[in-house]
Parts: sequence; C-alpha cells; structure tokens
Amino acid sequence: MAPSLRDRLLGRTPPPDAAPAPDHHANGNGQPTGEGERPVDLLAGLRSVPEVVVVQSESATVDKLKRELHTRLIERLDLSALEKIRDEAALVQQIRAAVLEFLRSEQAPMSAAERDSVVEQIVWEVTGLGPLEPLMRDETISDILVNGPKAVYVERKGKLSRTSVVFRDNAHLMAIIDRIVSKVGRRVDESSPMVDARLADGSRVNAIIPPLALDGPVISIRRFGATIGPDKLVEFGAMTPEMLRFLAACVVSRLNIIISGGTGSGKTTMLNALSAFIPSHERIVTIEDAAELRLQQSHVVRLETRPPNTEGRGEVLARDLVKNALRMRPDRIIIGEVRSAEALDMLQAMNTGHEGSLTTIHANTPRDALARIETMVLFAGTNLPTRAIREQIASALHLVVQVSRMSDGSRRVTSITEITNMEEQIVTAQEIFRYRRRGVDADGRVHGEFEATGIRPLFADMISTRGIELSSDLFRVR
Repeated sequence: MAPSLRDRLLGRTPPPDAAPAPDHHANGNGQPTGEGERPVDLLAGLRSVPEVVVVQSESATVDKLKRELHTRLIERLDLSALEKIRDEAALVQQIRAAVLEFLRSEQAPMSAAERDSVVEQIVWEVTGLGPLEPLMRDETISDILVNGPKAVYVERKGKLSRTSVVFRDNAHLMAIIDRIVSKVGRRVDESSPMVDARLADGSRVNAIIPPLALDGPVISIRRFGATIGPDKLVEFGAMTPEMLRFLAACVVSRLNIIISGGTGSGKTTMLNALSAFIPSHERIVTIEDAAELRLQQSHVVRLETRPPNTEGRGEVLARDLVKNALRMRPDRIIIGEVRSAEALDMLQAMNTGHEGSLTTIHANTPRDALARIETMVLFAGTNLPTRAIREQIASALHLVVQVSRMSDGSRRVTSITEITNMEEQIVTAQEIFRYRRRGVDADGRVHGEFEATGIRPLFADMISTRGIELSSDLFRVR
C-alpha cells in the first residue's frame, strides 16, 4: 500500500438527448387514461397565440435571431407547467421537444448546430442559471460577479475580466436570484434585500438587490473547483516543501492555527489543504456561514448558521453553534471563518482541552489578525478587560498562517508566525517563515523567495512529544 500524504510529509452536462418516453397511461388513441400523473403540455401557451412571423433582412445576424427567438419562447412557454415535473431528465426532455417544435413553426434559418445552441440556452434558462450556466461550467473561473443585468465579470487565475454575458433586464436577473435562494429555503425581497446561499456544487452565492443595489440586482458567486491538496500548493509555488512539512507537523500535533488573509487570498483553500493532515480517526465538527469546506475524513459533522425567517425569528449564529459543538464530543472544531462574538467561545474552547482547532480570519498581517480577534471578543459584550482578552489569545493560539494574493493573481503564504507569550500586556509573536518579495518582471509576474528566519519555534518540544522530530535544518537560514 502506498504511503499516505500525511505519512510522506511527516518523515456536474445536461442529460443526453433521448427520445420521449412512451406514455404508459395512454389508451390506443393516445389519450390519457386518467391513471397516474397526466402528461404536461408545455406548448399550451404557444398554441393559444397567433403565429409569429420572423421578419428577415440581410443585416440580421444569426445571434440577433437567436436572442429574439429565445426571448419570445421564454415569454410564451407555460412555465407553471414545468413545476409539475419533478424528474430533471424528463423536464429537460420536455423542454427540448417544445423548443424544437417552436423553432420548426418559426421556420428560422438556422443550422443544426445553431438550433442545438438555442435549445441548450432555453434548457439553461428554465432549469439552470440562465446566461450564467456556461460560466458555471468553465472550470478555470473562480469567481462570477454580476453587477446588474448588463455587466458580468469573471476571475481567472486571480485576474478580473468582463464577459459578453448579459441578462435581458432586472426582472430576468431577479428570476435567477429567486431560483437560487428558493432552493435553499431562503428569500430575497425589499424587506430582506441581502442573502447568502449555496449552489448544489458547493459554490457560495451572495445577492443584494434594490433599493440597496442602485444599478440593479448584484450577484457574487465564489466557485469551488477540485480540492487543491497540499502537494499542489507546493507545486503552484504557494509555499516550500519545508514550510508544508512544518505546517503538517503542527496540525498533527494539535496546535491551534489561524489562517489570515484578505478576500480571495486563498484562506479556505489553505484550510482545506491543512485539514488533510488531521488523523482519520478523529471526530471533526465544522461550523460555517455557507458550507465551503471539503474535508476528506469520514467522521465529520457539518454545522451551518441560519438567518432569521420572515418574522425575524429562528436565527442561529455561529456563536450558538460553537457552544453546541462543545457538547458533541469533538476532537477538533473547525470554524470556516471567525468574524464576530464567536471569537470568545472559540478561544475558550481552545483553552479548555479542544486543541487542534483551525479557523480563518480576514486580516492583512498576523498582528492585524490578533487585533481583530481582540475586537471580536468585545462584540460578545462580556466587558472583559483588555489584559484578560490578550491572555486568552496568547494562551489559546499557537500559529498564524498569513496568505496573500499577489498583483499577478498568484497566492502565496507570506508569513508563518508563532504566538509566543504576553509581555507588558502585549501579545508577542515571532516569525518562523516568510516570503520576501523582490519585484515584478516585464510580464507582471511577481518574483521573490521563501526563507526561514532562523528561529526555532517554542512549541517544537510539544511537537516532539507527539513523536515528530523537526530537523534543525528546517529552520536554518539559507
């Protein structure tokens, strides 16, 4: 059996087209027998209106024709009938048949490939995310940012670019937002104009609508592709093998680690990667606002916060979940992101025998991360003196891993800092590894190197007691 990664480092297409299924509930004349569910006629709305004549001109383009056909078809399809179809494959099949019949009646001058394209767009419009569906199928896209119906941007490899994707109007965009949030039991309207949701593939969605968004509804989708393992982080240049071995040893040794960084810097990716070193026999409880973590262990309990209902009741905060997690006999507690009063409960858990906790925080430097935790504890309203808060921080936390997104879009671990002690009411820290930036070349690529500071961490002995020896060469300045 090949050694595990831990051992080595420590020494979603639409269903294919198919012919319509035979109606087993029809008599010889093709009429329903009345038994079972009656077949849904998606073209009921189409047959009740006069035939539309497509006016052609030499300047009319196929793309324009496709958009016109697309708009008219969506307006005339009996969308309410679609809700009666529960089987997704049958739904797609019915839509395809309806679209093809409509196109034949229009006698649209389109090739087979162009007709297939229109069919696909209609299917996406009814069952998927409409114009956004092709972007969701592009694995190179990490973020999709919709700034109103006419401006859609994507991020690839850390770089933003505008796309040609557009929505018809605000109502079209709102329909897509409603479809997303309704699937997870949430709502968005004037009384609740902001919402967080999660797609079936795990992607995180935030939507904000007028009157808060002045130029139309806004959607931000953070996509999560294939999980990037620890080895890949080294291969991509996010850290060195020595840094990874050190972090692996810290995770196995049950040190409390905070991953700090700005938006889009790779905090969740790093948290997922480090979690790979948690022994498989341990019980892990994760707490998130929107589930993003993809832990590979089998014994994982996933908890997610809940917003208030239409009456303003039923809200469950991260702090509530942290308190409940302590009653669930966890070996480790992983908080997707600490951002408010749950920071106090997290520190108390770390100080009362729940070692090996992991979390992320928005901060630009390790020192800023500590200051933010101190501020968040104050949100709990306990009126603790500053000294007591800092003592909790100094005794609970062992390590801050700072990740940053460079100007060229690459992500790197820029600092690994040990929390050492508290002196004169100041939490002290020392840097173990760092990234020294040297400059930018003509192509915009950032250059620099990782280096050890020569400081051996104070918790090295704690790691040794776990049977893991850290070589002195690991921390030697080169």
